[in-house]
Amino acid sequence: MTVKPTATPLRRTHRAFARLLTASVLSLGASSWVQAQGLIELYEAAREYDATYLAARSQYDANLAQADQARAGLLPQAGLSAGIFRSNLDVNGAPNTRDLDSREVTLSASQPLYRPSNYASNEQARLSVDVAQAQLKAAEQELIIRITQAYFDVLAAQDTVAFVTAQKEAVEQQLAAAKRNFEVGTTTVTDSREAQARFDLVQAQEIAAENDLRVKRLALDQLVGRSSVTPKPLTAPVSLPAVTPADVEAWVQTALENNTSVQQASKAVEIARLEIDKAKAGHKPTLDLVGQYEYSDAPSNTSPANVRSKTATVGLQFNLPLFAGFAVQNGVKKALALEAKARADKESAVRAVSQATRSAYLGVLAGMSQVKALEAAEASSQSALDANKLGYQVGVRINIDVLNAQSQLFQTKRDLAAARHNVLIGGLRLRQASGTLSPEDLTPIQNLLTP
Repeated sequence: MTVKPTATPLRRTHRAFARLLTASVLSLGASSWVQAQGLIELYEAAREYDATYLAARSQYDANLAQADQARAGLLPQAGLSAGIFRSNLDVNGAPNTRDLDSREVTLSASQPLYRPSNYASNEQARLSVDVAQAQLKAAEQELIIRITQAYFDVLAAQDTVAFVTAQKEAVEQQLAAAKRNFEVGTTTVTDSREAQARFDLVQAQEIAAENDLRVKRLALDQLVGRSSVTPKPLTAPVSLPAVTPADVEAWVQTALENNTSVQQASKAVEIARLEIDKAKAGHKPTLDLVGQYEYSDAPSNTSPANVRSKTATVGLQFNLPLFAGFAVQNGVKKALALEAKARADKESAVRAVSQATRSAYLGVLAGMSQVKALEAAEASSQSALDANKLGYQVGVRINIDVLNAQSQLFQTKRDLAAARHNVLIGGLRLRQASGTLSPEDLTPIQNLLTP
């Protein structure tokens, strides 16, 4: 039998609970406003510190240099060689031997006029620049996702700590009230033991939540190269941006045109096609413009003095391969097979991007629906808690009912905050899948953070 407790202690407990809930949720946000960092600020820091992105940027620079290197096959080549030689002449019957000195200097140059293989290599290098740009763009987009995910992971962990702390304070107040009421004989021992069990459980949850927050903060600190990073929380209430355009086919079409994976696969097909031209060029002739200037100071066979000569030569050099042991034919077969592979890889990339875009679009829509449902659940949970408090006052509800209603409210609030974070991250992933994600897309999210 549940005996109706006195109203005055309960009112104090409820007022304390309300104050603790508000203080627990808002105190963390208030402390974050002191030296909190926004999402754009942390992204800029990550661009200059994150090792993965810096490696991608260095690879891009290397790819540009490699492309310029490939152009050397179409540009003039020049070389300078020089030598000094001494020889000893010993002729049978001659009274003395002779030491002979000779010097040679040769300057040579050539300009390719017709080299099909070199032309194909140069075109491949030009396409490799486009591939490098797509790779760098993909690395930048991935950095945006990683920094945003780490940012909201910290906020979610902070929310969990705040809600668990508020729940702990509320349960502690309920435990104290249950013990007082049991001591004066207005409630049974069951209320006190149930409140104690709930308090022990929420203490364990608080320890786990605080440890998870430390781990999430370390991950964000490592990403941006700073210590004790404090992200700005979302404003309350939050108005999430709608998905535009509201047509999944439009997103898929944009993805097939702009996604970096599709772009790289398309360029790989063109590069493979040029590799076939390079292989076939093994049967084709080459033509070069060559020139040479040679200076020689060498001993003469008819005179004891050295003879100096200067020779200048200019002309065309033609070369026609005749047979290379079937190397050219096998090279063509290999290039054809690799082109077929590149086409298959492109088709695989198109299918994967199409599926990823549709999944991201549906994920955002589902997330927004979940946010609306959780907002309604939050209001319902608050009403249920108020009703259980009132029932506890009049004696038709027991302490465990109030604690369960409190836990339901805290869980709903935490799930709602996480759902809002997932919608914002999902919007960025949708843009990443469509190939349109850029640092400017962080601005709308930044505007949702506390100033």
